[in-house]
This record gives sequence, C-alpha cells and structure tokens, in this order.
Amino acid sequence: MKFSIGSNWRGLARAAMALCVLWLAGCTTYVQTQVTAFSNWNGTASDATRTYAFQRNGDQSNSIEQTTYETLVAMELSKYNFKQVPDASARYQVSLAYSVRGDLMTVRQPVYYDPWPMYGPYGRPFWGPWGGFGYGPWGPTGYVDQSFPVYIHALQIRMTDRSTGREVYKVTAVNSTDDASLYGAMPYLARSALADFPLGNGTVRTVTIPVDKNGGISNETAASSAPVPAKAE
Repeated sequence: MKFSIGSNWRGLARAAMALCVLWLAGCTTYVQTQVTAFSNWNGTASDATRTYAFQRNGDQSNSIEQTTYETLVAMELSKYNFKQVPDASARYQVSLAYSVRGDLMTVRQPVYYDPWPMYGPYGRPFWGPWGGFGYGPWGPTGYVDQSFPVYIHALQIRMTDRSTGREVYKVTAVNSTDDASLYGAMPYLARSALADFPLGNGTVRTVTIPVDKNGGISNETAASSAPVPAKAE
C-alpha cells in the first residue's frame, strides 16, 4: 500500500535528506536510514507464539511488488524467530505501506579562482573561476548553489494482534538517495526498520548499513546511533 509522509513524518524526511548530502558528496560506502518506532510489545511472546501472516489491502492483493517486499520483511522477521503461517493460525498480522517521492536538494559549493591563465582561440590569456583548481593560498572566490534530484523512500511495518486487532508494533524507516528505485532501497529500509527488534516506544534513531563492493547490501552488522524520544511535528 502506498502512503504519503504526513506532517508527523516531515521532520524524519528532512533528516533523511540531510544525510543525503553525504551521499551526494561521494560517500557511497553506506546507507543511512531514519527509523521511528512505536511499541506496545509486552515482551512475553515465546518463540512458539511468534507466528504471523501478511495482511493485504486493496491493490496489494495480487501485487508482485507487494510479494517481493514481503519476502524481504519475512527474512528480517525470521532473525527474531518469527514464522510465517496461514492467516487462520497466525498470532499476528503484519501489514506494509511504502512510497517514494521525488524532491530537489540544493547544495552550496565553493568556486576557486585559477591563478594560471588559460588561452583563448587567438592565444590571448584569460582567467576565471574553475572548480577544482586554485587550491592553496588563494581560497574560494565565491559559492554557487547546485540542485540535485533526490528521492525519499519510506517503509512502514505495522503488527497487530490478530485476535483483538490491537496494534502492538509500528515502525517507519525513511532514507534518501538520487535513485528513484524503491526496489533498490527496500532491502535497506526493511533491515533498518527491524534492526534490534523490538525498539522501545517512541524511539527515533539513525541506522547505518554498509554497501558491499558490488553496490548491494553488505552482510556486516547494521550500526545505529543512540535512540532518542520521538517528537511529533
């Protein structure tokens, strides 16, 4: 199910875009994802009762995209001894919502003056600002604003008790890159959202996942910043 990042998540999206500045600067060895969790998990469920079934709504029913993302989430849930079973025998129902939204990010970059002349078509020297030249005592001569397309990817995972309909866990993961593909971002979103399950109620944190040499998700352990209380905006 597609969903929009509403007012409560705009601060999270802005934070994800701020992290994207590092990506645009060429730091592509990891992906950073902003995660917010709300939990009523009682912590008493044994491994035997950690059974679940995916719940689909509307156009998710026959969606290949939905099935693909469910497979990724199921892989992460299995790390915590969750077992996928038929809906009638599941203790929990798990629903997914996801979206991708395009935006523009403007980055201010320095312009350097090149002290060495360049020569025009008639052999006459001229000088001017040349990015990447003139490093040293001359310093930047000014700054220019450059805009880059960025895409905000979001995944929300919601777990409810099937017998009562009571929500027990909801987590939202948001990151930003210059790639419009939600499919490419989903492994990072799913892994970040369910890292260290279950998080405490109102947890907000940044999860960092390394990228392997082939550009895919690394098998290294995801690292996270210290959690802080969630703030609604």
